[in-house]
Amino acid sequence: MKRDPDIALLLDEFSRGRVAAAARLITIVENGGDRAEAVMDGVFPMTRGAYRIGFTGPPGAGKSTLVFRMSRILRGEGKRIGVIAVDPTSPFSGGALLGDRIRMQSLSEDPEIFVRSLASRGSLGGISSCTDEVADLLDAFGKELVLIETVGVGQSELEIAEKAHTVVVILVPESGDGVQAMKAGLMEIGDVFVMNKADHRDAVGAARELEETLRLKDVPEGGWRPPVVLASATRETGIDEVRERIEEHRRHLEGRGLLAEKRRRVLYSRVRGAFMDRVERRVWEHESVRSVIERGMEDVYGGRLSPYRLVRELERLVAGGLQV
Repeated sequence: MKRDPDIALLLDEFSRGRVAAAARLITIVENGGDRAEAVMDGVFPMTRGAYRIGFTGPPGAGKSTLVFRMSRILRGEGKRIGVIAVDPTSPFSGGALLGDRIRMQSLSEDPEIFVRSLASRGSLGGISSCTDEVADLLDAFGKELVLIETVGVGQSELEIAEKAHTVVVILVPESGDGVQAMKAGLMEIGDVFVMNKADHRDAVGAARELEETLRLKDVPEGGWRPPVVLASATRETGIDEVRERIEEHRRHLEGRGLLAEKRRRVLYSRVRGAFMDRVERRVWEHESVRSVIERGMEDVYGGRLSPYRLVRELERLVAGGLQV
């Protein structure tokens, strides 16, 4: 790939701790393409293995408030923090909606906290497609902990499990979130569960029900059994315990060699996903493939050819040495 002098200059400033350079590099990565890859080629060797904590749960559960409170606690411990807040994409502007980000952005007044809001841009998983890369950038920028907050819709619960080392699931009692958690698959990926709005009259009962459900989960000997924490992000109660449970989970992973294993698995998944996306795009756009599809689809529409036979024809075309 040809060297881009502008990116080289930004990377040099980035390595010197310039916040403006970090922000510009993130924007380039968000836009994708060859320039984004050039940025990551330069940034990835600088990464130091920042610990990534994902926060997910249904809309209105208090994720942003909890992340805000958690960030302040972590700064009190002297940690350098990066925060990635994924917002739903505006169908009109294509940018991240403001929501309650004003309070979150106030964290940026601390030079050791870097907050970036990313638009999901319609991603089915409530996670921006460049979340991994932005987390790498924050890692390389010297952040010890990267907090990732999801939109909390669709399959975000599953996607965040592939990006974070510890997943915190935030639920609230008044909407039957415990049942929804079971339906959404949150029970499988949550490492720490937070029943937010602890002052709600149903909070204790909802937390107890969630604990009973989690006890039914098959956990191997020596495995991690997710705890349930009663908290109120707005009243700032229970947040310290959430922090303690996150740290306990980290020690559990490190003590059993699972953290290194998870990091390898995540990186393998990223390489595979990026490779498959690129190959799929190049094959699908190839002139010979488009020609076979256009001809074959007429027969599929007319009921003369099954979709699977057309797929087999495409497979033979690719296997025959298609130049992509």
